[in-house]
Amino acid sequence: MSDKVSFEAVRSGFIEKSGLISQAEGLPRIAGRVFGLLIFDGEMVSFGDLATRLQVSRASISSSIRLLEERGLIKRMTKPGERQDFFQLAPNPYATMLEGIQKRTQSTRDDIADTIASLPSDADAVERLKEYADFYASLDSAVAVALQELTNARNKPASKQPQTSKDKSK
Repeated sequence: MSDKVSFEAVRSGFIEKSGLISQAEGLPRIAGRVFGLLIFDGEMVSFGDLATRLQVSRASISSSIRLLEERGLIKRMTKPGERQDFFQLAPNPYATMLEGIQKRTQSTRDDIADTIASLPSDADAVERLKEYADFYASLDSAVAVALQELTNARNKPASKQPQTSKDKSK
């Protein structure tokens, strides 16, 4: 197997896995595939090229792009002299993902707290609801730690970044 074939197989596999990950998280598979392509290729890609490269309809690309833009994961760009839109990863999309998770976690915890507050303190369900709220409070704390670690890693000088297994083999 040539390097070109194996590279394309790895690329295609990553893009498909990204789609499956997104689908497992409740998002459309195509949105995950778009995100995966932008991560892997690391370049601006036109709307039409996204449809062609992923072999999906322009309508599917349009709805996926809209969803990814709303979540702050990709950014719409233009090129002088070009009539079509281009897309690339937004700055720091992974922190944006964690911030979204944190916001949803906090909202859920607050909803549970509202339910607890509306019940008499001796209600049978209060203790179970408190445990449920505590679960979301713990999740919120864990996401805050992950967000801080991601921020710290981004702010480290390049020479102090941990080596990947690929870097170590050089």
